Amino acid sequence: MWQGHVIDGTRFVVPASGVTPRHVLCAVGVGLDPDVISRVVEEAGAGDFTLDEFQREPDPRMREAFDVAVASRRATGVDEFGDDDWAAVDAHDSVAYVLSPPVSQATGLDVSRRALAVTAALLANGATAVKNESSGVACGRERWLALASEAAAAETADDLVGALVRAWVVPVIHDGEVYYSCGMHLLGEADVELAPGNTAVPEPELLREWVTTMEIASYYLLTEQPDHGVQNGEGFRIAQDATRWIMNRVECERFEDDDFFHNPYGYWRLTPAARDPRRGARLKRRNPRTTFGTRRKR
Repeated sequence: MWQGHVIDGTRFVVPASGVTPRHVLCAVGVGLDPDVISRVVEEAGAGDFTLDEFQREPDPRMREAFDVAVASRRATGVDEFGDDDWAAVDAHDSVAYVLSPPVSQATGLDVSRRALAVTAALLANGATAVKNESSGVACGRERWLALASEAAAAETADDLVGALVRAWVVPVIHDGEVYYSCGMHLLGEADVELAPGNTAVPEPELLREWVTTMEIASYYLLTEQPDHGVQNGEGFRIAQDATRWIMNRVECERFEDDDFFHNPYGYWRLTPAARDPRRGARLKRRNPRTTFGTRRKR
């Protein structure tokens, strides 16, 4: 069970751990100037992002680190990390680590939008490849720039959330027993778990349904969650004739408190509901693109 405190009548919570998430961006390049990087990070991040560490030599672990990050969503093919991006990682001779301000539930979308703006600014000022240490993702240069432009031009919360989820969240990882997302803490929300109740390999059609359910549940939490929040034991389904699931918040125990992937808001675990004619919560927007990926442990 989740050990935090829910503020009565709201969707806001006080985690028991007291951990506050942050974006940690890793940027590599050739001949990066720390003064230039510090300046553009501060400007693009509206004064709240900082250059936390700078390394004036190549890091031999960087190829493997980017490979793990790209692999987290490789099956989706949406991160567009191509030959030029790999060449940039291999050619780097300097590394910069950038730290965002703390991410709260109230500031998650704003900080994550600015993190994309900082990423674009880094790429426009010498950086050649960027990954996010806090959710374990990496996009190719052009993909990062496109997502940053999309977030900057967003006129609705739905449009902004769409760009930010595609930028920072790994939609589904399978640990052998349950399926879970990673990165929602950067948007100020709990991640989503789906526990089907057995470990047998599902048929492709059923797997797609599970993955779609997780993705839509994530969008529901970010865009249509009621003001008073989700209550333990509530039902959820993505369509009138779809499988009904029960939502309960649980602690993030797979990552320690000091792990970048730790989500202090926990997970909303979806478990199969007994047959019941009552309706669960249902997202009104269209289904996001179905995706599936796995991530190796760090």
